[in-house]
Amino acid sequence: MLTRRSSLIAGAALLAAPALAQTFPDRPVRLVVAYPPGGNVDFSARLLAPAMSQALGQQVIVDNRAGAGGIVGTEAVARARPDGHTILITGTAPVSIFPVAMERLPYDPLRDFVPIGMAYRVPIVLMVAKDITARRLADFVAQSKATPGGLSAGTAGIGSGAHLAIELFNAGSGAGLVHVPYRGTGPALNDLIAGTIPVVFDQLSSALQLHADGRARILGIASAARSPLLPEVETLREAGIVQPELSTTLGMLAPAGTPPEVVEKLRSAMAAALSEGLARQRLTALGGEIPPPAQMTSAHYGAVIREELEIYRRAVQLGNVKLE
Repeated sequence: MLTRRSSLIAGAALLAAPALAQTFPDRPVRLVVAYPPGGNVDFSARLLAPAMSQALGQQVIVDNRAGAGGIVGTEAVARARPDGHTILITGTAPVSIFPVAMERLPYDPLRDFVPIGMAYRVPIVLMVAKDITARRLADFVAQSKATPGGLSAGTAGIGSGAHLAIELFNAGSGAGLVHVPYRGTGPALNDLIAGTIPVVFDQLSSALQLHADGRARILGIASAARSPLLPEVETLREAGIVQPELSTTLGMLAPAGTPPEVVEKLRSAMAAALSEGLARQRLTALGGEIPPPAQMTSAHYGAVIREELEIYRRAVQLGNVKLE
């Protein structure tokens, strides 16, 4: 039973929420990137921040809070005051992989955040070295099955989205690829170009230039439809490989308890930043698939996170993946 004091506090909170929404934002908004400067998430944040600043009428400041693979910055936003002035821009790992691959995590993506919206997704692709003769995925799978021990497939590391894509690819195709974790995407791609490793799984944005230059070849893409940037490359589903759509998903989150009206202002600013101009051009040129307006909503991004959690939970189980 509520006491008179707790009733007054609850009533004050209900009255304060509309007032906050009317004045928001009344100071700069911090867009937290849980990684060092220079990566894909940081690059995207710096593209979106100027247009969001214009839409909100307050400066949006990119705030890099790196540490523990993205956990430090993500936790900082989860613990921030839920007034919309501190928000997170994030990729897949902190919200969809770590929660199912780590025993202890200082936040829960569904409990501690409210989704603002998904900005874009970049499909994961299967790349092969120049000396791989297969031109279609079916031939590639047959070649791996015929190779004693299976073909080696490199990724940016254990527990990465690309690593879990290999686990799902093997389960859906029977290819028997052997995962070779690297310390980052760069070393894996260098070995692919040199022919030291025959296969690399990575996101489309990292693979496009290598494919265009002929230094490596994109053989398949883990998206629902072919990419307009690579209409000649078949999807894994077209090849009969039973596998979910897999991508690096980038979106924005606010601390749980942020008023819906504030979330909507932030979502609207993000959508405006992606509707036209430099940000949209640069991101789509790198293979980013920007959702249509009807899907650029808080509810849709929340559904995407829940779906990804289930997909990666299965992949973690398949590969017996445990992250510290």
